[in-house]
Amino acid sequence: MRTIPPPDAASAATANQLRLAVVGAGPAGLTLALLAAQLLPQAQITLFDARPLDRDVSADPRTLALALGSVQLLQRLQAWDASQAQAILTVEVSQAPPTLTHPLFGPSAAPAVALSAAEQGVSELGAVISYGQLVAPLQARWLARAALEPTRLSSRFGTPVRGLKPLADGVEIDAEIAEQFDLAVVAEGGVFAEQARKAISHDYQQNAWVGTLTLAADSPAGAAYERFTRNGPLALLPLPPKGGERRAALVWCMPQAEDEIAELSDSQRLAVLQSLLPDSVGTLQAISPLKCFALGLNAERSLVNGRIVRIGNAAQTLHPVAGQGLNLGLRDGYALVDALRAGGNIEAALRRVEWQRAPDRWSMISTTDFLARSFAWRWPGLPIARGLALAALQAASPLKKALARQMMFGRR
Repeated sequence: MRTIPPPDAASAATANQLRLAVVGAGPAGLTLALLAAQLLPQAQITLFDARPLDRDVSADPRTLALALGSVQLLQRLQAWDASQAQAILTVEVSQAPPTLTHPLFGPSAAPAVALSAAEQGVSELGAVISYGQLVAPLQARWLARAALEPTRLSSRFGTPVRGLKPLADGVEIDAEIAEQFDLAVVAEGGVFAEQARKAISHDYQQNAWVGTLTLAADSPAGAAYERFTRNGPLALLPLPPKGGERRAALVWCMPQAEDEIAELSDSQRLAVLQSLLPDSVGTLQAISPLKCFALGLNAERSLVNGRIVRIGNAAQTLHPVAGQGLNLGLRDGYALVDALRAGGNIEAALRRVEWQRAPDRWSMISTTDFLARSFAWRWPGLPIARGLALAALQAASPLKKALARQMMFGRR
């Protein structure tokens, strides 16, 4: 293995003249690389990914939910194709029976928290897009930028990173050759079941079944639903229409010990889902084949370890109950580039990132962890308590507005 030293020891003198390695060309890694290219004009940036460049990612159907702040960031980078996304106009959080009625909702309505873009004075609360339709424009934008500045920006697709070695003044990356960088950002995450366990790890013993539902023509446009059921959260995210049909992405969480979804036929799955979802969803028309993923928490205590920074799923893999995993990663990346842009000592910038990101990061980790664990509880009266909490939140306008702002932009 051949080692390539840094071209000049002075290259690490300031944070905006560094040699930066970005490991992972998924949404978080590409967004960070583009941000760094735009905001750190003196930095040399190298993007690594094991995926060959000629592999077409645009057809990857995995569904991603983006907060409004994430959409705005991608728009600034000119890497957002709105024609491929579905705006989220409303969000309804409710509980499936058994629950309680409440006078604030009328004599027969169950408590729910309803958020709307119109109520918040924005055009949308966020958007839903497929993984492929998010990554393809980001990658095209990065490659176009790199072609304009080939001496500063480079790509190593088809080059897996086999190791990172901390050094006193940087990081050595082993990717066919050993090369030294001033800073490395790891943005390769993967799913919980395939990850090595991090400092904070918990297997929820739950499965997430994901797929697509076809909705009735009169189903509300742009409506997202989070439904708390006895067995776990059930979420619908609006998708762009296809063939004139309304569609929604499904995330259906079940405890592994009681999971019988695999044994159900499509018609049985539709019948069960129809009974669990609120009436406002309308009549379900069809369901796609479902895929199953194990769920767990897997998080680092710190984003920063020497000159290695982890973002996105590489830093924290969360339960999907809040749909905030990628949004956290994008905010991590923005905070890092913003701190580096201030110049000066790299270590000072990294300390600032750790301190700045902690409230948003740990509030989201703790909230999703609490919600995920609570579905394993079978305490008497728990559904009633959860219903009362939803009713109280709906009635408290300042709290509901604060919740909406945190969903859109994270904790600030």
